[in-house]
Amino acid sequence: MILAGDIGGTNARLAYFQAGNGHLQLVSERIFPSGEYSEFGDIVSRFLADARERPEVACFGIAGPVHHGRVETSNLPWVIEQSRLAKQIKLPATLLINDLEASAWGIGALSGKDFVALNSVVPSNGNQAVIAPGTGLGEAGLYWNGKEHEVFACEGGHTDFAPQGELQIELLRFLAERYGHVSYERIISGPGLVNVYEFLRAKGCASEPGGFAERLELPDAAAAISKAALEGSNPLAEKALDLWISVYGAEAGNLALKTMAVGGIFLGGGISPKILPKLNGPTFMRAFLEKGRLRRLLEGISVQVITNDKAGLLGAARCAAATRGNGSSVQK
Repeated sequence: MILAGDIGGTNARLAYFQAGNGHLQLVSERIFPSGEYSEFGDIVSRFLADARERPEVACFGIAGPVHHGRVETSNLPWVIEQSRLAKQIKLPATLLINDLEASAWGIGALSGKDFVALNSVVPSNGNQAVIAPGTGLGEAGLYWNGKEHEVFACEGGHTDFAPQGELQIELLRFLAERYGHVSYERIISGPGLVNVYEFLRAKGCASEPGGFAERLELPDAAAAISKAALEGSNPLAEKALDLWISVYGAEAGNLALKTMAVGGIFLGGGISPKILPKLNGPTFMRAFLEKGRLRRLLEGISVQVITNDKAGLLGAARCAAATRGNGSSVQK
């Protein structure tokens, strides 16, 4: 039995998988609110206490940079050490990886029905990359070695925001006043959408329906903005989501160039599937392609949205299975 985890700033998903005949079968799953626990080990211990079986191996995808088996989570007050966690849950075969690294592992476990294409390019062999906005902004790559893909983690979501046009330059100044350093995560994330909305409101770019300002004080502020934008019930929310998507497309294009991802770019995370109608519009792909002399290269790169919310869990399970020797390929 394999214990897998997909641990984000909002939710911690834990699941049991059974490996057999080259496939992974989901046995059971639970979702825990991450912010309600002082440390990750408490979540795992609670999951194991309620389970009937003990796992043979565990792998957890954690939102944050994992270095030498240790991670300080980006959007939670946790420090997780692989060796300490293994002792706490009494499972020596415990592995920590970055959450987007887990999502990248998961791509090979998905089928065509788990993707929605944003362009008509047929995927080809070559490097791939994943970008996923949620509570934060995660990025990862898959290097094509000629036979299969090898997953690697990165922290590209924390690189400097490069504004395009006067409006985005003003957005940079607005966020610099608030945060000092402005990374792409300050924009392309749930909290980032709230930042964009507040910037446009301060600028007076559109009207705001009465009573909507109070929604920004609630934990689901980003969801409220995106919902209002999709419904067309708040002009300011529509403008905010359009600007957000433009920056998202530009950074996805940056990632494609940095990793030479001719094998495809995958949009993951919890937000992308929920705003598919907007992503299918012209704004995202226009920003993705606007790279000057390298536009033609990007025109040949497949862009797909991952719609399966278990991609990270599946990836963590696949990584665990590979570690245990039940198959090491991540080739699609």
